[in-house]
Amino acid sequence: MIPIANPQVGEEEHEGVERVLESGQLADGEEVRRFEDEFAGFCGADHGVATTNGTTALHAAFEALGVGGGDAVVTTPFSFVASANAIRLAGAEPVFADVDPTTFTLDPREVERVVRERDDVAAILAVHLYGLPAEMDRLREIADEHDLALVEDAAQAHGAEYDRRRVGTLGDAACFSFYPTKNMTTGEGGMVTTDRADLADRVARFADHGRVSGYEHAEVGHNFRMTSLCAAIGRAQLPKLVDWTIARRGNAAYLSKRLDDAGVVTPHEPPGSRHVYHQYTVRSDDRDGLRDHLEDAGVGTGVYYPTPIHRQPAYGGVDADCPVAERAAEQVLSLPVHPGLSTDDLRRVADAVEAYAPETNAEVAAETGRKSA
Repeated sequence: MIPIANPQVGEEEHEGVERVLESGQLADGEEVRRFEDEFAGFCGADHGVATTNGTTALHAAFEALGVGGGDAVVTTPFSFVASANAIRLAGAEPVFADVDPTTFTLDPREVERVVRERDDVAAILAVHLYGLPAEMDRLREIADEHDLALVEDAAQAHGAEYDRRRVGTLGDAACFSFYPTKNMTTGEGGMVTTDRADLADRVARFADHGRVSGYEHAEVGHNFRMTSLCAAIGRAQLPKLVDWTIARRGNAAYLSKRLDDAGVVTPHEPPGSRHVYHQYTVRSDDRDGLRDHLEDAGVGTGVYYPTPIHRQPAYGGVDADCPVAERAAEQVLSLPVHPGLSTDDLRRVADAVEAYAPETNAEVAAETGRKSA
């Protein structure tokens, strides 16, 4: 079976972990500070604060921004549930705006509509889904016009670019995940990047029990601290990220060329954006049939995500008008695109999709305005 994900771990990661083990500084320490500086520098941000995972990065960012009880945060319902959970964990309430059918990211027109309808919105959370940046220029304009914070959920978008700027520098704060299936990993881990020193200080304080020095705690916080073991893995992974991204983009280009007439709608990369293809996600009216066919052909796939967040039981009673997201959840299917694929693997993936040619994809083609066979 060709896996949908295949974390790349080499000698450098092993050597980094051994170095930390030998140092005896296993928890938070200098190794983490170095990883924070190196990852922030990679993004082009002034500050980085490491956390235990992407969810805690989001939670800490909202706490640091002062977003909490009585506040609403506009975000997408077409994301991993952690995007919305972090808002609730901070005490605020997510409100959902629909997505663009060609990019799966927040539709700024829908965001503006929601913002104008409410008087309690404090922030916008833009998710760079599958590795493609959201339309940040327009979202920034909306945030500035209404005096809102703008936060990037960049959990899937390490190294992606918008208007020649890397994600992690496009909002007041950006939040990354280093889960094993992400474009780079620390095992588990997260990071908040920002250009604001005051915000970085508040994130770091909240992630360390509100500590200001020794055993002096200015406020209630959590233990969201990354371990030095995780940071060592991240420091070994980061220098490889550019080459891995080139490989992902090359794999995506091959698949898009081969699948141009294969009965699916392939991913769209808008001008000015640089997709890093955390996922290579096609749309099909017969998604489940295609998925079963690919499994029989030995090709692993993933459905990210089959249920919009506002349809999850945990969000029962939440009112949202998001028909585009709901249709996308019924039609998306992610194919292997990771840098561990061989030329033969890619050929097998494309051959298998081509061999399954549903006669029509009329619904998808009509909504996206893009060709399908």
